[in-house]
Amino acid sequence: MKLFKPDASVFVPDGLPVEDACRRVTHLGIGAHQDDLEIMAFHGIQKCFTSKDLWFGAVTCTNGGGSPRAGEYACFSDEEMAALRRREQEKAAVLGNYGVLVQLNYASAEVKDVGTGRLRSDLVKVLQATRPEVLYTHNPADKHDTHLAVVFTAIAALRELAPEERPTAVYGCEVWRGLDWMDDADKVPLDVSCREPLSTGLIGVYDSQVEGGKRYDLATAGRRRANASYFQSHATDEAEQLWFAMDLTPLVRDDSLDVGRFVLAHVDKFRKSVEEKIKRYAIRPR
Repeated sequence: MKLFKPDASVFVPDGLPVEDACRRVTHLGIGAHQDDLEIMAFHGIQKCFTSKDLWFGAVTCTNGGGSPRAGEYACFSDEEMAALRRREQEKAAVLGNYGVLVQLNYASAEVKDVGTGRLRSDLVKVLQATRPEVLYTHNPADKHDTHLAVVFTAIAALRELAPEERPTAVYGCEVWRGLDWMDDADKVPLDVSCREPLSTGLIGVYDSQVEGGKRYDLATAGRRRANASYFQSHATDEAEQLWFAMDLTPLVRDDSLDVGRFVLAHVDKFRKSVEEKIKRYAIRPR
């Protein structure tokens, strides 16, 4: 698998040959930054953790050099931060028992320059090598530009595959914008209640972030519990922790669907539901 960046890397925690490691992957995560997958794709990580038949594969698109930093990391250069974050991602792969980890090592600006086709080409190669059944990536209503560039590029890469090579399920997961606003019938509630110590450990690996000014460990746990408790107002909780996703599978099943219209249809549905409640309950001035 020849990737575009000369310093892109493929890491197999248990030492299996790369081709065999890729072939065993059943659940694949494609994230923009180191730690994105540990936050948004834990549903897949926990499913595969001790399974003999299921394996999680991870793809990180950027090099991490532009990460925010504070405290003892405040003086780190972009190059030092990038090297540190790559090591942290490899530690997470070991701790999470990943089947394979691919770090594509693009700068964020390169990822956002979607017209080059380089990232898309790399993702096509990874997808053809892994042939996952389930894929997790960012959701196209996220507010982080690099996340958006990754998910739109991932969709384009998936559409380059033959129909039989495509995953059976594609989830666009929340990170830099929750998906609580989506209609309950449309959003996918991913149960992430199991293996909380593993989740805490995976996010804790990223000391450069947690101790460097971003408490993703607390924020992630809080969102999971809030999603579960506030999911349904007239029913008891069926799960202790939930992570919401947008089902992007229709975009992979039907290439003629416009991605923008698909996403905005969910936004329009939300707006309509709010408008209907306003009309029903708003008290008009006399």
